[in-house]
Amino acid sequence: MLKRLLSYVSGNGKKKARTYQRQDIPRDQHNVSRSFISEPAKKVLSRLNNAGYEAYLVGGGVRDILLGGKPKDFDIATNATPEEVHDLFRNSRLIGRRFRIVHVLFGREVIEVTTFRGNAAEAQEDDDDDDRRTSEHGLLLRDNVYGNLEEDALRRDFTVNALYYCIRDFTVVDFANGIEDLENRQMRLIGDPETRYREDPVRMLRAVRFAAKLGFDIEPDTEAPIRELAPLLTHIPPARLFEEVLKLFSAGFGEATYDLLSEYNLLAPLFPETVQAINNGEPDELIRKALRNTDARIAQGKSVTPYFLFAAMLWPALQAEWRKRQDNGEPVQPALHMAIAKVIGRQVQATSIPKRFSGPMKEIWELQMRLPRRQGKRAFATMSHPRFRAAYDFLLVREASGEIEPGLGQWWTEFQETDERGQERMLTQLGSDGPKKRRRKKPTKKA
Repeated sequence: MLKRLLSYVSGNGKKKARTYQRQDIPRDQHNVSRSFISEPAKKVLSRLNNAGYEAYLVGGGVRDILLGGKPKDFDIATNATPEEVHDLFRNSRLIGRRFRIVHVLFGREVIEVTTFRGNAAEAQEDDDDDDRRTSEHGLLLRDNVYGNLEEDALRRDFTVNALYYCIRDFTVVDFANGIEDLENRQMRLIGDPETRYREDPVRMLRAVRFAAKLGFDIEPDTEAPIRELAPLLTHIPPARLFEEVLKLFSAGFGEATYDLLSEYNLLAPLFPETVQAINNGEPDELIRKALRNTDARIAQGKSVTPYFLFAAMLWPALQAEWRKRQDNGEPVQPALHMAIAKVIGRQVQATSIPKRFSGPMKEIWELQMRLPRRQGKRAFATMSHPRFRAAYDFLLVREASGEIEPGLGQWWTEFQETDERGQERMLTQLGSDGPKKRRRKKPTKKA
C-alpha cells in the first residue's frame, strides 16, 4: 500500500527534488478507513464539520493506520478556535498556556483538538499581543498564532506526522512528503532542524521515541544537531520532562529508546546522576533488564508503575552515593537513607517526581535491605508491607542482572506460594542454617 501511495505522490516512482507541495490522495490510493477511527473521534469530526468548520484527523492516528497499525489516540486539527470548540462540546475542557488546546472527554477516551497553527516566525511583533514569546535560547514560551491548514502542516514537527485525513471525501492530505518518508522508514523534521530544536528541545526526545517505536532511522540532517543541542533540555520545566520520560519508557520499546537516548547524549539531561555513575563504572545492566521486563509487560497488556521505572533508572546513582557514604564511615542504614535523599533531591532538578511516586520508590529501595533478613517474624512483617510485591520484583531484576547472587529471590517465591506449615518449615530451616548466637559466659567467681 505504501509503495502504491509513493508511486501516486511521486509520479510513477520518478525521484523528484524534495519540495513541500500539497498532495490530495484519493480513497482508492490509501488504506485509511472510517472503520479504523474510534466512535468518539468520528463524533468530534462530524460535529465540527456540521458546524461549518474544517476538521481533520491528523498526526499519529493517520500515520499508524497507513503503516498497518491500530492507533491508540486520535488527534484532530480544525480552523475553529479553542473557545469555539469548547462551546460546541459540553464534555470538553480548555487546557494549556504555551499551546491552548481542547480535550473532549468520552469516558476514558480523550480526543485532543488543536486549532490550525500559523507561521509563528512571521507573526508581527505586538507589545500588547502575548500570543507568541520566545526565550533567549530560541525556545517558544507561547505560540498561539493561528493559521490555515497548510501553515498548520508545516508547523508540525515531523513529515510523517503532517498527514491529514478528511472524513467528508475520505482523502489523505500530505503537505510535507510524509508518505515518502513512511516508505523510506525515516524520521525527518519539517524545516531547519536546529531552529526547530531550539524552538522546542523536546522534539529531540520525540525523534528518538518515534524512531524506537516505529523502527525508523533518523534522517541525517535531522539527527546532525542533536548531540550538540542536547543540553537545551535543561531549559525545559522538570514537570514536563517527567511526562516525557513516561512516554519514552512506557510505549513498549524502552530498551531501544534507552540505547538511542545514550547514543545522542539525551540521557544525561534527563538522568544526570545516573549517567555520571555509569561513566564512573557503575553497571547499567539492571536498567536494561528492568526495561526489557517493562517492554514485555506492555506487550502482554499489563500496567507499568512509574515509581518502579524510576527506581531502576536511578539505581546506579543510588549505589554510587550509598557506597561513597559507607566508605566515608557512615553506618549502612543511615548511609542508605541519606543517599536516597541526596539522589532524589538532585533528580527532581532535572525531572520532577511527584510524591505519589517518589514515596513508593524509596520504599522499594529500603526494602532491599529487609528482604535478606527473614528470621523469626521478620519474613511475615516484610511480606505484609504494601510495597513488598514491587520490592520482590525489583530483587528478581537485581538477580537477573547479575548484581547479586541468585537464591534469595527463589526463596521468597517459594515462601509466597507455600502454605502456613511450609512457611514455618522454611523459617525453621533458615534459622538452623544461619549463624548461631554466641552465648555469653557467666562470670567466674573469684576464689
